[in-house]
Amino acid sequence: MAISNIVLEQELDDSFQVMRRDNFQPAQTVGCRLIYHHMFFIEQGSGSLQIDDRIFLISGSQLFLLSKGQIYKFDKHSKFSGFELSFGDFFWEKSPASANNCKAILFNDASLNQLIPLSKVDAGELKFLIDTLYRESLKPNYINKPDAMAAFLKIIMIKTANINAALVNGFDNFEKKVYRKFMEMISNNYQSSHEVANYADRLGITARKLTDLCKRHSGKGAKDLINDQLIAEAKRSLQFSSVPVKEISFKLNFSTPDQFSHFFKKNTTVSPQKYRTDFVNIGM
Repeated sequence: MAISNIVLEQELDDSFQVMRRDNFQPAQTVGCRLIYHHMFFIEQGSGSLQIDDRIFLISGSQLFLLSKGQIYKFDKHSKFSGFELSFGDFFWEKSPASANNCKAILFNDASLNQLIPLSKVDAGELKFLIDTLYRESLKPNYINKPDAMAAFLKIIMIKTANINAALVNGFDNFEKKVYRKFMEMISNNYQSSHEVANYADRLGITARKLTDLCKRHSGKGAKDLINDQLIAEAKRSLQFSSVPVKEISFKLNFSTPDQFSHFFKKNTTVSPQKYRTDFVNIGM
């Protein structure tokens, strides 16, 4: 179900923010399109969280990861305790480079890691790390405070990556690196490059090998992962802008609007125009 009535996330000083939430009831009644990466660490709660067109139940001992560009909305009955953490690329650049792989695999395709259930032990350890970052953020400004907080964020990202089963599922180091690089390349180039062979050539492997390792890591083929990015961006453009379908098709590097329409309908079962019309009519 699409989210109607969207607002853009507000800009943050230094592109970073961490907040403690105690029995927090989100006041917003509209969806929010993110311009930063987001983490919701939920100790306990109820209700639901919609991210793009997926709905997740809130129960506690959960970690939600949202990438910039995604749209989210809590339902009006939601309430939770925990932490809310937001960070952008400007802040992340202060973090040591050794954590880059963790960030890439967690956020370049956040739909694969949207919800991470936490064991009691993992939840306790992660809470301690985020709470340490939170308490540091409350201190008066001092020299290199942003760098210190970025270092804490690095530790949180590494811990999250270790918790995430997708990162410790027995793949060899070479495949991990190739998959992470592929996801990063898609994130940066999906609008201009749609073909698996183009990415495989740049990675120095065959298209067949790239597809096989993607299936082992994510359950989806390389082409499916490229298409997922295209469809997600197409949906957002159709939902939250009045840009004509023709312009969206060219923006996403389709040869003709008909080619784009065929691609969209094949992957969603409806035409771009019907998808937009159905979205506009929600709640009317």
